[in-house]
Amino acid sequence: MSALRRAVFLDHHSLDLGDLSLDRLRGCFDELQLYSATAPDQVMDRLLGATVAISNKVMIDASTLAACPNLKLILVAATGTNNVDLQAAQAQGIVVSNCQGYGTPSVAQHTLALLLALATRLPDYQHAVAEGQWARAKQFCLLDFPIVELEGKTLGMLGHGELGGAVARLAEAFGMRVLLGQLPGRPPREDRLPLDELLPQVDALTLHCPLNEHTRNLIGTRELALLKPGAFVINTARGGLIDEQALADTLRSGHLGGAATDVLSVEPPVHGNPLLAKDIPRLIITPHSAWGAVESRQRIVEQLCENAEAFFAGSPRRQVG
Repeated sequence: MSALRRAVFLDHHSLDLGDLSLDRLRGCFDELQLYSATAPDQVMDRLLGATVAISNKVMIDASTLAACPNLKLILVAATGTNNVDLQAAQAQGIVVSNCQGYGTPSVAQHTLALLLALATRLPDYQHAVAEGQWARAKQFCLLDFPIVELEGKTLGMLGHGELGGAVARLAEAFGMRVLLGQLPGRPPREDRLPLDELLPQVDALTLHCPLNEHTRNLIGTRELALLKPGAFVINTARGGLIDEQALADTLRSGHLGGAATDVLSVEPPVHGNPLLAKDIPRLIITPHSAWGAVESRQRIVEQLCENAEAFFAGSPRRQVG
């Protein structure tokens, strides 16, 4: 067996629910060990002797790397690489490759689904039917919750890369006008509006930007107050972009038409979160599932294979750090 082809996937079930094909991935290595999950105190032992580590969210720190001299390649089954000590990996000559752009269709449709659910008051009507309110209605329909059309409305967008562009195209297909906001920490652009100019103009705001020192708590109490009364806020990017307590308070005040988020500042929210309070109206929370379409997760598998094959061919692909 070649010493270069022993791989360990530390958190396989974070990606594959038994609905993906791993045949090509298995063929990349002489041996592929799959672990459904790996606790922090198990990482080092499981990677001993491995030449390739595959991880979605399991931390691979400097001490683990130092204890695993055979490691030559780390494949991150995600875009974010904050779970790998990139500096230590580089010092040891370990190549780190990630996956990119795999979830664009899934996240884009999830974003529009959240916006549509808010605009049509879908959760409210679903709950009303389940509670028997339609059965008790005095006419053929129930219209207790005001519905708004997206056509002719303005969507403000913070972040307009591949994903933001996909969301913008879907919004335009619904007849929306799309305005782009200037992100802090980036050079000004003529096609980007300063935040204070953007927010008062939009009927809905959607976030598709990275979380960094410039964007943490980008949307707080002041920014939410600048939005039109009845505006919607959508976040399928990172939880820390929005001040969660401020969003909860603003929703309680009735200023917003609603908000929806697929992300929280700490995931899973084992210690609670201000947005999990039961008295917050017109709030939809999904459990970081926007990326999780079967097709999206299969693309990750294919990119892991591409990255492994490229490394073994001497031309690393999607290398980071």
